[in-house]
Amino acid sequence: MTSSPKAETTTTTDIDMEATSPDILDELPGEVEMSLFDHLEELRERIFYSLIVVVLSAIACFVFVKQIVQLLEIPAKGVKFLQLAPGEYFFVSIKVAGYTGLVLASPFVLYQIAQFVLPGLTRRERRLLIPVFMGSTVLFISGLVFAYFALIPAALNFFITYGADVVEQSWSIDKYFEFVLLLLFSTGLAFQIPVIQLLLGALGIVSSKMMLSGWRLVIMGAVVLGAVLTPSTDPLTQSLLAGAVLGLYFGGIGLVKLIGK
Repeated sequence: MTSSPKAETTTTTDIDMEATSPDILDELPGEVEMSLFDHLEELRERIFYSLIVVVLSAIACFVFVKQIVQLLEIPAKGVKFLQLAPGEYFFVSIKVAGYTGLVLASPFVLYQIAQFVLPGLTRRERRLLIPVFMGSTVLFISGLVFAYFALIPAALNFFITYGADVVEQSWSIDKYFEFVLLLLFSTGLAFQIPVIQLLLGALGIVSSKMMLSGWRLVIMGAVVLGAVLTPSTDPLTQSLLAGAVLGLYFGGIGLVKLIGK
């Protein structure tokens, strides 16, 4: 028994509509479904490779740690650094090499994260991945640069001038690098705000209008964040970081509005 041309036309049209639906377009051909244990094994391997690269980067940085330490001491002009306990400078060197190695290895770590989450993403979500990772890297480096050239000198200048006539500026090298490294990395993390905003906007979770409507809470949050993230208590450093956070937040709103979300 032969089917009528009308039935064939309807069947073909239905198939075409199914093939062009958004859900079908988002699916990627040739993907193999993995079990939970396969995912855990892949996660273990990628964590292992990331740790190896971080350790190797830290070892390489330890070879040049004296130059890195001298670079980080530049903002503290006129200050004499003291080793107050046996081996204090050695442990500081390990700490500085570890943090620096983590920064240098971060592109490889981000690549491993991307490779792990990539199979679970649709085409639409994959298009966001490269801009998000690139933007996150650029903003983190910008945060380090901002902290090194603006926040750290401002904080140190405040402390040096405040007690210049009363105490001699001789600081523990361990306490100094705790201060510097914490300020560097907390600022780098604070600079990730536009990336989070773009992700929320692109996924349709929050709109630019909603972000702008809560500007009062954002200002209060920026002030609190500046007070929490800065290891110093001087108002200048806190104000600089709070101002940078506010600038990044409102800049992120502009980017979300630009992509039409």
